[in-house]
Amino acid sequence: MAKKTSTKKVVAKKAPAKKKAPVKKASTPKKPATKKAPVKKAAAPKKAAPKKAASLTSIIARVDVGFGNTLYVRGEGAGLSWEKGTALKNITPYEWGFASKKGSGPVTFKFLINDILWAEGEDLTVAAGGKSVSSPTFVW
Repeated sequence: MAKKTSTKKVVAKKAPAKKKAPVKKASTPKKPATKKAPVKKAAAPKKAAPKKAASLTSIIARVDVGFGNTLYVRGEGAGLSWEKGTALKNITPYEWGFASKKGSGPVTFKFLINDILWAEGEDLTVAAGGKSVSSPTFVW
């Protein structure tokens, strides 16, 4: 019979961990610092006396002039003339508008259809920078 021998299991001890040396970064050559010249501010130009801002004078007409027709205005002030009409801009089907920054005095005006047929009634007036909303009538 064979003889039994006992064997002891021995656990191997771990070797103490070695401390890692700090990693050195590759050195890059440093560029010499360059100084930028200070930015000089340009001298502000002298301003002329402030001009009065021209105010917007508006003329609005609420009228149906018929399909294919255009509403015009003639008068004096705000760039208008009694000799030749200025077409108004069609804002909605029944609203026409004119606006101008020209002139500083009151504006006297009257409406025309197609720069031919005058509106009934007296001339209308609006102050410079004001707004006039009217409903002119025409005899066809």
